[in-house]
Amino acid sequence: MNRLNWGDLTPEKFLNEYWQKKPLLIKNAFKDFNDPISPDELAGLAMEEGLESRIISHQNKTDWQVQHGPFDSFDQFGEQNWTLLMQAVNNFSRETHSLLSNFNFVPNWRVDDIMVSFSTPNGGVGAHLDQYDVFIIQGEGKRRWQVGLPDPTLTELIPHQDLKQISAFEPFIDEITEAGDLLYIPPNHPHNGVSVENSINYSIGFQAPNSQELWSSFTDNLIDQNRGEQRFNDEGRKLAADPALLSPEDMSSLKNFMLSQLEDESFFSEFIGNYLTQCHHPLEILVPVTPFSTDDVKQLIDEGDVDFYKVSGIKTLFVNQPNNVLHFNGESFLLDSNSVSAGQLLANEACLTATVAKSFTAHLKKLTLLTTLLNKGYWYIE
Repeated sequence: MNRLNWGDLTPEKFLNEYWQKKPLLIKNAFKDFNDPISPDELAGLAMEEGLESRIISHQNKTDWQVQHGPFDSFDQFGEQNWTLLMQAVNNFSRETHSLLSNFNFVPNWRVDDIMVSFSTPNGGVGAHLDQYDVFIIQGEGKRRWQVGLPDPTLTELIPHQDLKQISAFEPFIDEITEAGDLLYIPPNHPHNGVSVENSINYSIGFQAPNSQELWSSFTDNLIDQNRGEQRFNDEGRKLAADPALLSPEDMSSLKNFMLSQLEDESFFSEFIGNYLTQCHHPLEILVPVTPFSTDDVKQLIDEGDVDFYKVSGIKTLFVNQPNNVLHFNGESFLLDSNSVSAGQLLANEACLTATVAKSFTAHLKKLTLLTTLLNKGYWYIE
């Protein structure tokens, strides 16, 4: 298991001094780092339909090209100047997903995915900006990283229609990373990574919804549930001094009328829990051909020779205010007082042994919840 060694830092100190403030490089953060996926396995994923992969290549640091997968082979790219990038590898590699446990000082809902890149010598994507936080773990090989500070004078370059880069910047960090090194880059900090030799990087990206996305999804949800059909009411209105004037009082009343839906804690809680657990990348969900019954699941648990696994990369949240609700992949499951502990287990754990799962047989609603999630393909038996 790859475990993060903070050295003189702590997660608390990191959040106070670095998170969304300034970049950081921790050398040898993972002692004896073991790559959770090999270049051959990564290439195999890039050959599959429906998964998000691309190869970025260049010649003499110009003539940038972007090709999207799936790929039949990689021979045509040669031995240098290209990078394979594969989104959401944690959704298809349990071992890769396990890296996320090192970053649980940030809540799960902020995590997007783990992108894995394999780069040949001089391979990279060019200098660019990201709008989100990212941790980059260096796997096998070496890579030169340059990271700068925010600079409003930087200009955007588009050497290819599918590739955004930026002009040259002054590096704040300029280091060669080796296996087990950890780099943190806050949003809007220019950076550029160039592979020194064949190398693998693991980029843990974080999602940060913008206001427009939240409002758009909220209003869509409002319409879907017919929660916005109530009309504005102005009982008790005073005589208008000027009928053409939109008064400050009316402005405030209309604003409060619109905000009243946000103040409905139960409605907003369900919306935001479902919104934040929607996955933006493909998942390996296999719905059973024949649905399980609660008796089937109980029998499997009682026999004690199977373990239960959560689909790798699936997003889950447990919300305890104003109600106890388990959110799974954009769906919500209301929990009664007897099934709260089960909901917490299902939200937090990646695996339930048959011994741990025995606690689900003590209460029908716990067992029903586990059975429902198995039938949706969110959990599976192995």
